[in-house]
Amino acid sequence: MGRHTGPRCKLCRREKTKLFLKGERCGTSKCAIDKRPNPPGPHAKKPPRTSEYSLRLREKQKAERIYGLRETQFRNYFEKASKAVGMTGAKFLEQLERRLDNVVYRLGFAPSRSAARMLVRHGHFMVNGKKVNIPSYQVKIGNLIVPSAKSLPKLKAVIESLGDRMPPAWLKLDSGHIEGSVLAMPVREDIDTQVEEHLIVEFYSR
Repeated sequence: MGRHTGPRCKLCRREKTKLFLKGERCGTSKCAIDKRPNPPGPHAKKPPRTSEYSLRLREKQKAERIYGLRETQFRNYFEKASKAVGMTGAKFLEQLERRLDNVVYRLGFAPSRSAARMLVRHGHFMVNGKKVNIPSYQVKIGNLIVPSAKSLPKLKAVIESLGDRMPPAWLKLDSGHIEGSVLAMPVREDIDTQVEEHLIVEFYSR
C-alpha cells in the first residue's frame, strides 16, 4: 500500500471504525465516522460482498493504516515475527509497538502517530542521549526517550492538551522531566489496538 495523500477520515470510514489518525479530532463530535458512518464511494450503501479473503485483507489494511506503514514494511515485520519464538501474531504486534514513532505517540508526546513520525524524522528525540531520526527504530528495555531542547516548549503544550492519557504498562512517563522509558517488551494484553492479528497471520499464511 502506497503513501496515502488524501483525506485521512476516509480511511476510518472505509474500515468502519476509528483509527485515530487525526489525534484529538477523533474523540470529538467532528469525527467523520460519527457524521457519516457509511464507507466512502458511490456504492457505499450497497451491502458489501464478504468472504474469508476480504475479511483478512481488510484486517491487514486496517493495521497498515493504524501504524502508517506500506505493504513492504508491513510484510517485513511479519516475516521477522514468523521466525521468532512464540505466537506469530503477538510477536508481530510487539514489533509494531516497539517502533520509535509509536512509542513517542504512546508516551503522549504527539497527538497522532503521523505527528510522532514527523517529529522523529526531524530529529526532535534522543534515545539514550543519541539523536535518532528513524521512525522504525526498535526500542529496547531500558531505553530512555528524551526530547531535544528545541522541542521541549511545544511538547509541554501537547502533553497538557492530551490531559490524563496514560501510557501503556510497558512504558513509563515522567511528565515532570518530559521523558519516557521502556520498562518491558509489550505483550498483547498491554496493546489496545483494535486488530485481530490472527486474521493477518492467516492472510500471509495462505
